[in-house]
Amino acid sequence: MPSGLDKRLGRLRDNKCQECLSAYRDMATISAPMTDRVLSAEELNRAMLERQMLLERTASPPTEAIERLVALQAQEPASPAIALWTRIEGFRAADLDRAFLLREVVKGTVMRATLHAVSALDYLYYWPAVAPSLRAWRAQQVQRFDVNWPLDQLAEQALQYAAEPRSGTEMRRYLEREAAAESAAQLDPWWAVGTHAPFLRTPSDVAWSFGRRPMFVAARTWLDGQFCGEEDGVDYLIRRYLAGYGPATLGDIFQFSRVTRPRLKAGLERLAPELRSFRNEAGRILYDVPDGPLPPADTKAPPRLLPMWDSVLLAYEDRSRVIPDAHRRRIVQPNGDFLPTFMVDGRVAGLWRADVVNGRTRITTLPFEPIARAADRALQAEARRLAAFVEPIEPAVYKRYVNTWLK
Repeated sequence: MPSGLDKRLGRLRDNKCQECLSAYRDMATISAPMTDRVLSAEELNRAMLERQMLLERTASPPTEAIERLVALQAQEPASPAIALWTRIEGFRAADLDRAFLLREVVKGTVMRATLHAVSALDYLYYWPAVAPSLRAWRAQQVQRFDVNWPLDQLAEQALQYAAEPRSGTEMRRYLEREAAAESAAQLDPWWAVGTHAPFLRTPSDVAWSFGRRPMFVAARTWLDGQFCGEEDGVDYLIRRYLAGYGPATLGDIFQFSRVTRPRLKAGLERLAPELRSFRNEAGRILYDVPDGPLPPADTKAPPRLLPMWDSVLLAYEDRSRVIPDAHRRRIVQPNGDFLPTFMVDGRVAGLWRADVVNGRTRITTLPFEPIARAADRALQAEARRLAAFVEPIEPAVYKRYVNTWLK
């Protein structure tokens, strides 16, 4: 998918859902060829690296890069900035801060019920695609507490209350008054409603734009634009995902988005005339956009340092495209945390941490296996550059996870 889609479709404030979707469809090559070509694991790895800007840094503005990357995992405030630093030549954290302030990029709960940084335009399509799954998931959890809340009604009231930024405490107290008193004592209504409706987190003047005590706002008042319909959102999300991570299976798209498989299957059927297909070495069908790059399997892949929860680590049902099976448990913690990693020759080869030594940041790399001398020299050069990037903002970035590395 071309980057800078918002520029091609007009300014966000002039967005009309159907017009945007029609304009995007015009960009696609209709009736792209279907093929039985088998793509090797190395070819799929290089395709992912190219599309995720990990073969060569580009000079893209943050908003355009985020659109190309689909979405940046953002539970930790530093992660979106580090994800862009490792992909954009000359990237400055202030560039992303500015994009948040201008509302070109937003932070909210979308894929997998987790926080992501996405372009403002993409959010208007992503939310309708993922909302049914988020609501069903949260409703099931609420039922366990034997409460009978009208979640749709409470969500609408919460959206009205959050027409201006509110703290989590303010949202909780407001909803406790709206919910039945006996139910509120058993369960936090803001926890129940927060993923039931489109709320965003507002940036502030702190490191990485977001602190530990977030402010929330209704997306409909923060953004000048209209949400699209559910089917249009699903189709849009599939295209975005395949452009950023393909070729991929239906299971891969599900793993990334948590949109239900029947809805994804229906979307792939609608999009069939404009997609191409391949097979992987196991014989499974891989879907792809017609113009997705497929670099040769022997394309050189430089070392790269990735943030916690980098999206490439969570984007596939079969994570061996990125993470060797032998090392998965060292990366993915029992509580679901994905530690900061580095890649050598296109796959995760170890962890990294930021230490403060004599007042300066030092990035320490922790390889799983010995690394060739030339690759390690390139890796250490990357580590020094990352240290220079984080030091003025958060010298001991991810320090709260230090016990994981000590173990």
